[in-house]
Amino acid sequence: MEIAILNMYQRLRDFNVPAPVLDELFSNDKDLDTLTDSWKALEADGLNGDEIASEMAKIMLDELGDELIQSLSITDEK
Repeated sequence: MEIAILNMYQRLRDFNVPAPVLDELFSNDKDLDTLTDSWKALEADGLNGDEIASEMAKIMLDELGDELIQSLSITDEK
């Protein structure tokens, strides 16, 4: 995995995006391209990596919903 992609993965994980969600996202080339393009656009706007990850994580978690997040958390703990 390319360093920039690994960096995005780790930063999103640091902002509590569940690993199964990230694994699915990063395994799909189209989704990964969209994420990468969005990340680069936000960098060009002057945001740093943590700011970008924080904003993207909020969007991802909002779209996933609380019930799914809780079910993934329980699965991660097992």
